[in-house]
Amino acid sequence: MALACLAGRAARASPSLRVACPIPIKAARRRLMMMLSALLAMLGGFLQPAERRYAVDPARSTVNATVGFFGIGSKTARFPRVDGAVTVGEGGVRLDVRLDAAALKASDGVTERRLKGENFFDVGRYPVVSFAGAGLKPTGPAAGTIQGNLTARGVTRPVTLEVRFSRPVAALGSGERFHVSAKTEIDRRDFGMTAYPVVVGRRVRIVIEADLQPSG
Repeated sequence: MALACLAGRAARASPSLRVACPIPIKAARRRLMMMLSALLAMLGGFLQPAERRYAVDPARSTVNATVGFFGIGSKTARFPRVDGAVTVGEGGVRLDVRLDAAALKASDGVTERRLKGENFFDVGRYPVVSFAGAGLKPTGPAAGTIQGNLTARGVTRPVTLEVRFSRPVAALGSGERFHVSAKTEIDRRDFGMTAYPVVVGRRVRIVIEADLQPSG
């Protein structure tokens, strides 16, 4: 081997005598390990799921809908039974939320009965309120807007949710729990809720607070 390496010194004088020196064993091992590490990293990227789904944790999630009352106060309907999911993938972020309208709570029995009645949510015929949206438009590292459709009382209307996550959007696919806060404002008349126009305001502020956990 040493003679072969020495022969390389003569290569400048005579190209026909050029002989390649062997790579030292330790250096060869280092190169091999680096190549294997790079290959594993590439394979790891390919083996990651195309999308990751997170389910709403019902025990740590709620939705509130607040409307003006007599122009000087407000009334809030709370939806304690929340179901849904956030899906994160190459196509962006998808958000699906479903509320059990029949389980809504209010500050007093009269308001609660009226909200569940046919003039408002009409829970006997329409027991579910839902939102489905996709295509997060970032407004910050952990915030953005999502366009989607809100369905209530059998009527579907487009709405825009302002959302904020407890971790950067780029890290949502990590498989760890996170929290999402979302809000929007609607006109109740767009959903056929036209009763008590003098007493009850027409603008309704909806706020979603949800914890999400890996699913599937």
